[in-house]
Amino acid sequence: MRKKRAEKRYIKPDPKYKDLSVAKFINYIMWSGKKTAARDIVYTSFDIIAEKTKQNALDVFKKAISNVQPLVEVRSRRVGGATYQVPMEVRSERRMALAMRWIRTYARSRKDKSSAARFAAELMAAANNEGSAVKKKEDTHKMAEANKAFAHFKW
Repeated sequence: MRKKRAEKRYIKPDPKYKDLSVAKFINYIMWSGKKTAARDIVYTSFDIIAEKTKQNALDVFKKAISNVQPLVEVRSRRVGGATYQVPMEVRSERRMALAMRWIRTYARSRKDKSSAARFAAELMAAANNEGSAVKKKEDTHKMAEANKAFAHFKW
């Protein structure tokens, strides 16, 4: 190994909820460095969630993230000229990153009036164990299950 591993960057919690995962989610949503716009979208979607579900929006958000987090995924591994899809456990940081990325991707592809409404709808769906992001997690798990035979190629 020639270079040292990159240092882990730590972010500050968001100003409204004082929560690190919300701050991370805001960073995921942000486009072209416009953090204020991203914050507005997240906070507005949290207001929509609180209004529609009559629950604490932060709890719904946490539940949605935990429902979307994958436990296993497949990674490509080359063994003797053949590439195998080897199922592996997902590290907790990557688990969180994948969950947020999937929610963002599928929320953006929704057909709602505003971005805040899209994110609110996707988060509420994920909290109820439905929606595209949860389907993506289930597909990932199915793929890992189907390739369980190659688990001995783990390293």
